[in-house]
Amino acid sequence: MRNGALERISLTVWLALSAAACMSAPLQSATAVTGTWTLVSSVTERDGKKSDQFGTGAKGMMSLDAQGHFMLTIIGPDLPKFASGNRASATPEESRMVVAGSIAMMGTYFVDATSKTLTFHVEAATFPNWNGTTQNRLIVTANGDELKYVTPTASSGGVGTVTWKRADR
Repeated sequence: MRNGALERISLTVWLALSAAACMSAPLQSATAVTGTWTLVSSVTERDGKKSDQFGTGAKGMMSLDAQGHFMLTIIGPDLPKFASGNRASATPEESRMVVAGSIAMMGTYFVDATSKTLTFHVEAATFPNWNGTTQNRLIVTANGDELKYVTPTASSGGVGTVTWKRADR
């Protein structure tokens, strides 16, 4: 598929999700997302196909503190053990699999309850292209126990939908 067609599909998916989110109940307040969350799923849609971005059974945790700081880590279930037993001596294939099967980032965040967006100001990430950038997420659900957001341009390509379950209740 050509880049222009992919961009139109991504834009179409983004607009549809934006419209659906706007029709749901308004986000009551920015504090609705404050807390510790565990990963339920991270699904990427690309070319009409959905896949579990980090593999079935991935583990993840996200912390959004009341002062506006965040940490987020997702680790896939099938990361290889390093044959050398030393992470500094990983083979190129071992390193590739770890990079493809995990993500971590930290920095500050802001929630706009009116537009239902969660904005990450990324200080550092295991995907270095995000370092120093602003990453916007459309909040689809933010109730007491579930936080779901859409990443319009997932780091692996396509549109990502990430669902979290509250861990601190």
